[in-house]
Amino acid sequence: MAEEKETEEVYVGSIDQGTSSTRFVIYDREAKPIASHQVEFTQFYPEAGWVEQDPMEILESVKVCTAKALDKATADGHNVDGGLKAIGIANQRETTVVWSKSSGLPLHSAIVWMDVRTSSICSTYFSAIKLLWLMETIEAVKLAVQAGDALFGTIDTWLIWNLTGGRGGDVGAVDQEQHRVYGLHVTDCSNASRTMLMNLKTLDWDKSTLETLGIPSEILPKIVSNSEIIGVVAHGWPLSGVPIAGCLGDQHAAMLGQLCRHGEGKSTYGTGAFILINTGKNIVRSHHGLLSTIAYKLGPGAPTNYALEGSIAIAGAAVQWLRDGLGIIQDAAEVEELAELVENSGGVYFVPAFNGLFAPWWRDDARGVCMGMTRFTNKGHIARAVLESICFQVNDVLKSMYKDAVENGVESKDGSFLLRVDGGASANDLLMQTQADLLGGAVVRPGNIETTALGAAYAAGLAVGIWSEEQVFAFGDDAKATIFQPQLDESKRQKRSDSWCKAVSRTFDLADLDN
Repeated sequence: MAEEKETEEVYVGSIDQGTSSTRFVIYDREAKPIASHQVEFTQFYPEAGWVEQDPMEILESVKVCTAKALDKATADGHNVDGGLKAIGIANQRETTVVWSKSSGLPLHSAIVWMDVRTSSICSTYFSAIKLLWLMETIEAVKLAVQAGDALFGTIDTWLIWNLTGGRGGDVGAVDQEQHRVYGLHVTDCSNASRTMLMNLKTLDWDKSTLETLGIPSEILPKIVSNSEIIGVVAHGWPLSGVPIAGCLGDQHAAMLGQLCRHGEGKSTYGTGAFILINTGKNIVRSHHGLLSTIAYKLGPGAPTNYALEGSIAIAGAAVQWLRDGLGIIQDAAEVEELAELVENSGGVYFVPAFNGLFAPWWRDDARGVCMGMTRFTNKGHIARAVLESICFQVNDVLKSMYKDAVENGVESKDGSFLLRVDGGASANDLLMQTQADLLGGAVVRPGNIETTALGAAYAAGLAVGIWSEEQVFAFGDDAKATIFQPQLDESKRQKRSDSWCKAVSRTFDLADLDN
């Protein structure tokens, strides 16, 4: 498609469906946000280590956010009715939904990516294991699979199926037997790579894995690239008639939003924290506790970029725990002010292994600890220890990533691993300075920290010809970036790192103490 005429009012929308909130952002031709709206939704904890969400509430949050953002843009004088050319989707990954094709309703709550109910099977992280649990444990799912009425998907698939019509679609796919039009059952290669069911080389569902696990291919969505016209939004939605032209898992979208090329990486601070480095066209196998995954594929015929990833389950969620669990703060933004009341953590170390530990430890049996407390300890020390726990966890991943990168000849352009950061928690200056201090290297925060939504917008804009790939990567010159330099000497940094590792070791083998 030819690029849009520069005089025309052109906009791209982005659905950013995260673990704890949903937002919709509208960008102009220069990729600058002109309007947005965000809402939080409910998290459910039915048992220790279990985390669930209501797929219908997620769907409603998308509808509310899109409608509110469109209203804001219109009120500010932007012609979004005629100028919105495409939308992209970025979503929390691995979170698993199974629903009925005939009713369009979920057959169970969504099982969230950090849920550990499947620890007795194997790693709790990937969607395939959550799907197995649903198929084996939930009678409604088991019967629907047997009857050919079940559809499986991560959140992107659930959204696309509903956005393109769902059960009563007018723009989706025709079921030849029932002559009924349904929404499109689709996922993208980055989300598919997080299920444990996709072959990373072929980007197709792996038949041998499906056979081994007993998962029927009929319930799986079609895999597409990250940047192509997937379908159009159906009637009844605020975005009716607009093409869905981009789809990525949230961390892959952030990589694109940060414009990470071969050898470049980023850390996103949200509910969890996720560190990825682009390894180019080669799949790099980790020997230090990281995962090989897709970075992005910008079109059906475009080359696939791969990545190494380290995932941290609890980052910003630890701050939410201070707010909701302990009542130490009333708003998440207050944690920085509280932590700055003290000069340091007072020897307190907090390891937020609420649901076990992810990379590079991979210990499902770990549980949270707070150690080093004395009568001198106050809530400021606890708040500071919580912020430091996020940074220590990121450091653990970066150390493993550096080892894997060196062993596989993956180096950045300047020979060092400059840490690009983004996500809501990266707005916390104390957190970012602490990260630089404990890392011993520079931390670079872009002017726009919501790079997940931006990456999905880039993918959609590329697909409909608003931008070329060269134009997108030219957006990377960020004059508003903030650089945090380390201010802690090496001996203190090493001592604190050693103490952190001792604290981590105390979390192991505690899961059997749960009541």
